[in-house]
Amino acid sequence: MKVLILAAGYATRLYPLTMTQPKPLLPVAGKPMIEYVLDNIDPIGGIDRVYVVTNAKFAGHFQKWADNYRATKSKLDFTIVNDGSTDDTNKLGAIGDLHLVLTKEKIDDDLIVVAGDNLFSETLEEFGKVCREKNAPVLAVYDVGSLEEIKKYNSISLDKEGKITFFEEKPKEPKSTLTGIALYYYPKSTLPLIKQYVAEGNNPDQPGRLVQWLYQRTPFYTWTVPGIWFDIGSKENLEESNRIFSKKDLAASR
Repeated sequence: MKVLILAAGYATRLYPLTMTQPKPLLPVAGKPMIEYVLDNIDPIGGIDRVYVVTNAKFAGHFQKWADNYRATKSKLDFTIVNDGSTDDTNKLGAIGDLHLVLTKEKIDDDLIVVAGDNLFSETLEEFGKVCREKNAPVLAVYDVGSLEEIKKYNSISLDKEGKITFFEEKPKEPKSTLTGIALYYYPKSTLPLIKQYVAEGNNPDQPGRLVQWLYQRTPFYTWTVPGIWFDIGSKENLEESNRIFSKKDLAASR
């Protein structure tokens, strides 16, 4: 199994913090965001390579971080993929970056895709178990608890088996507070469909658009994220996550 971390954005809403440092490498409670992702994915097991797709501006930053992380904290093998973009005007988009890595690295294996700025308070081991059981695409979901808040994300409906029956990006009139987050499992058999999505000229940005296209063509299941989940999109989010994760670390150390 392979893991792909999406980290090619420029996070302009976090300027000046992200002018010289990529968002996933910003610290939260003393640890880079991307390490929360990896520390919680590692228990899934069976992962033989982690790809980090980033841009020309920050490729060197991620390579330096990956070399240090592997030497001191994990024996995971990393490949840093530079998508060649230099700013928001020529970025490939999340799905474009996914497609780039699939083709450039000739990936022919089960794949977990996750955004590098997602913070999880709990291990994702159970996510791995569900993915292996279903052997079908799986989307992680989280209840944000607010119909107004969910307008920033997506609206999703499920059947009794947890299979997606409706998915809409940036809904204007959401009917549920459950949203799909940027944590996906794509089994090897699904990879040709991803390439088809791109070949047809569909929107290469916002990874949820791929889910919206795929669930109508193949069964797409869900898994509910336990504990706390944060999507760092603003300075306010970053400050709040620092407070919450610092408290969690303090509680764990007592």
